[in-house]
Amino acid sequence: MITIVILLIIIATVAVFSIQNATPVAITFLLWRFEASIAIIVFLSILAGIVITAIIAFSARIKQYIKRRN
Repeated sequence: MITIVILLIIIATVAVFSIQNATPVAITFLLWRFEASIAIIVFLSILAGIVITAIIAFSARIKQYIKRRN
């Protein structure tokens, strides 16, 4: 339950930050160059971090489960 509350606080904070920073910026990554608002960049960065963390945590739980079964 505490995890959901913390996640909701993070999402609300990112949403407020994104709304207040809607200025478009130029993004350059390797050979790609595009313009997007800071809000979209921040949101996608946070989302990517959450997904990567969830994948790592899930794989660690699977490893623990397999270790316990053996």
